Amino acid sequence: MLSVDDKQFNDLIAQSLDELPTKYTSKLSNVLITFEDQPTIQQREKLNLRCNQTLFGLYEGIPLTARGAGYNMVVPDRITIFKLPMLAVCADLSSLKVQVKYTLWHEIAHYFGLDHNRIHEIEHNWK
Repeated sequence: MLSVDDKQFNDLIAQSLDELPTKYTSKLSNVLITFEDQPTIQQREKLNLRCNQTLFGLYEGIPLTARGAGYNMVVPDRITIFKLPMLAVCADLSSLKVQVKYTLWHEIAHYFGLDHNRIHEIEHNWK
C-alpha cells in the first residue's frame, strides 16, 4: 500500500484546491476542508454504506441552493477527504494526486448544491 504522511496528504489537498477552477473555489465561504484517516461509524451509518463500500470524501452542511434568508450564525460546512481509502486504491503518488483533486472537486460541487448527474455532466465538459 502507498504510504504518505499527514503533512504530505494535507499538502496534496492544498495543491488540489489551488488547481481547481477559481470560479468555484473563490466562492467558498464558511467551509472547513480537512482530512481524516477514514469515515466514522456514524458517517458510514448516515450514508447507509455497507462494509465493502469505500468513501473518499464527504460534504456535510447546507448546500448553497438550500440556504434561506435565515441562514446565519451557523458552524462551518465541512468537506472531509479520507486518506486511508485512497491510499488503499492508489498505486502511486501521481494517481493519489488525481484522486484527491477529483474527490475535492466532487465535494465542493455538493457545497454548491449539485447532484451527481450535474457533477458528471460538468466533468464530461472538462474533457
